[in-house]
Amino acid sequence: MQYYSTNGKAPIADLQKAVVKGLAEDKGLYMPDHINTLPKAFFDNIQDMSFQDIAYNVASAFFGDDVDLDALQDIVYDTLSFDCPVAPVTDNIYSLELFHGPTLAFKDVGARFMARLLRYYLAKQSAASDAPSAKGQVNVLVATSGDTGSAVANGFLGVDGIHVYVLYPKGKVSPIQECQFTTLGKNITAVEVDGVFDDCQALVKAAFMDEELNSHMRLTSANSINVARFLPQAFYYFNAYARLKKQWMTTAPSALFPELVICTPSGNFGNICAGLFAKRMGLPVKRFIAANNANSVFYEYLQTGQYRPRPSVQTIANAMDVGDPSNFARIYTLYNQDWNAIRNDITGATYTDQQIADTMRQVYQQTGYVCDPHGACGYRALSERLLPGEVGVFLETAHPAKFKQTVDGILSSDIEIPAKLQAFMQGEKKSVPMTKHFADFKNYLMHQ
Repeated sequence: MQYYSTNGKAPIADLQKAVVKGLAEDKGLYMPDHINTLPKAFFDNIQDMSFQDIAYNVASAFFGDDVDLDALQDIVYDTLSFDCPVAPVTDNIYSLELFHGPTLAFKDVGARFMARLLRYYLAKQSAASDAPSAKGQVNVLVATSGDTGSAVANGFLGVDGIHVYVLYPKGKVSPIQECQFTTLGKNITAVEVDGVFDDCQALVKAAFMDEELNSHMRLTSANSINVARFLPQAFYYFNAYARLKKQWMTTAPSALFPELVICTPSGNFGNICAGLFAKRMGLPVKRFIAANNANSVFYEYLQTGQYRPRPSVQTIANAMDVGDPSNFARIYTLYNQDWNAIRNDITGATYTDQQIADTMRQVYQQTGYVCDPHGACGYRALSERLLPGEVGVFLETAHPAKFKQTVDGILSSDIEIPAKLQAFMQGEKKSVPMTKHFADFKNYLMHQ
């Protein structure tokens, strides 16, 4: 499969280049030139398949032309050493719990897959060529508003030949999130930027475009701008359908499966973009809902047809504090710049901190289910927008303990911190202070 740039001015790339380079030469995001539809037999039998088997079938459709299938199977099975179950919250609303991986957040899937695929390609390059471009350390730059940094850092921790620089906004991630990437050491460096997430993302993109810096060091990205990070996130959309179908066939075998609506809490829009790709591959989803916090740029685009990015504002759902989502370009390209076509598949919602907190309390008091602030946005959007005959799934993107101070303050609770998170909190924080100016960041990297 070939990959083209959303800006349309860069050379066509193969998967290896798209993964290793991350961003196209014209600053665009790589897109596959076609999307394979999965066969009817796959969907007929999906309810009896494991998460790993489902993911391997999806991965084969995405990457099977470019990666040895035995190696791809190893990558998928190694990535998914955990499950992402569906939990009922009300009669027609379910939570897809994506927080059972090593860092207790949905980004573990994409980050672990990318780490393994990048190692596969670097090994191939090293074995096939003695050219200088095939040698030397690869430096992964990743901007994070919370969970991306921890997932990527832990996915690449200790991997020979790869160094990760995690750029995060000072004072704008939760203390537990910060511990997950500032205490690791080894080949992980945390860069504490005096700014917001959009400033971190701008620094990463500027680094890829700087010729002098790229001559000095090999760079790639592990944000969802990288195809190897965002595409694997389609895996758990298929898994959600499989688990619901299995449950439906068990409890109501003679009833028609209801129309499925999926709500994705959205910040940089890589996650929902993967869901839209899944729909193109045949996943029977009636529509998606993109749930925003107060950073409502995409919601406003759906209402007006005008995309007006602006600086992000800080909220209690910090992983969605993005004012210029990178993956909007992929969605816009996927739908051929057709505003009406986008609106046919995606509706939007936007909530204030007060509305998020009220929803968390309501869900907890009425059902006993603990939502984190991001999942609360997803639940509320479904509760307000589901129609008769529809069943809704919202993506619970991270364990609520990752936002313990916020959750406990809202619910008057004492959320137990899982052992996985407690282990991170024992380490010593180490970070590199950085301004939001590219000249300073470049100067730092040039001395590495």
